Amino acid sequence: MEKITSLQNPKIKNIVKLSKSKERRAQNLFIIEGARELSLALAAGYEIDSVFVCPELFIKTDYPRVLKSIVESKLFEVSKIVFEKIAYREGSDGLLTLAKQKSHTLTDLKLTANPLLILLEAVEKPGNLGAVLRTIDAAQADAVIICDPATDIYNPNTIRSSVGCLFTVQTAVCSSQEALDFLHKKGIKSFAAELEASQWYQDTDFTQPSAIVMGTEADGLTPFWLQNADYRIKIPMRGKIDSLNVSVSTAILTFEAMRQRGF
Repeated sequence: MEKITSLQNPKIKNIVKLSKSKERRAQNLFIIEGARELSLALAAGYEIDSVFVCPELFIKTDYPRVLKSIVESKLFEVSKIVFEKIAYREGSDGLLTLAKQKSHTLTDLKLTANPLLILLEAVEKPGNLGAVLRTIDAAQADAVIICDPATDIYNPNTIRSSVGCLFTVQTAVCSSQEALDFLHKKGIKSFAAELEASQWYQDTDFTQPSAIVMGTEADGLTPFWLQNADYRIKIPMRGKIDSLNVSVSTAILTFEAMRQRGF
C-alpha cells in the first residue's frame, strides 16, 4: 500500500478540489467519508476509484473488514496530518473514499405496486437533503425525487448527514415538469405541503399511490406545484413560528403515510 505523508501530493490536492460541485461533475467522482458509509456504497454497487486510510484512526472503526473487498492498487495509507486535511467531519474513523457517480434518472426507479414517493423541490441545504434521505431509509418509502435541485446530491455534507442513506434510498434528479409527468404516467397522486392549505395531513388518505411534495424552508413550494398538485395539505402549527424544518416536516408526513399503510 502506497503511503502518502505530504499535503502537496497530487492525490491529496485533488481530494480538496472535489469539495467543489464543478470538480465532482467534471471528474465524475465524489467523496465518501467513513467505513460504514463505504460499506453501504459497496453494497449498492458503487464503483470505487481509491481509498485513503489513516491507520491511527481506522483502528477505532466498527467496520474493520470493509477494506477486504478493495484491491490493493486502490488503497493508500495517509498520515494523520494528511487525513485531517481531507476529512470533513470530527471523530472520523480514518477512511475516505473516492467513488464514481451513478445515474439518477426517473427511469432508474423501481417502484412497488402502491408507491410512496417524496418530492423535494429546489432543496438547497445538503444537510436537509441528507436528513430526508435518512428518514426515507427508516420509513422504507419507495424513493426520493429531487426537482430542480439547488445542491449537489453528492455534496460530502449530504452523505455525512444521511449517514450513507444516499446509497440505500432510490433517488432521482429531474425538473419539476418531468416529475409531474412521471406521476401522471404512473397514476400517483401528489400532495403539496403548504401553510395555507385547508386540509390537515392527518385527515389525508395516503393509502393510495402517493407523492408528498415539499418545498424550501424559506419560500415553500413554487406556484408550479401549488397549482398542479392533486391536493394541498398542512401540518398544524400552534406556536408563534409558522413552519418546521423541511426534514422534520417530511418525517412527520412520511411516517403518517406509513402508519396508514400498516407500518
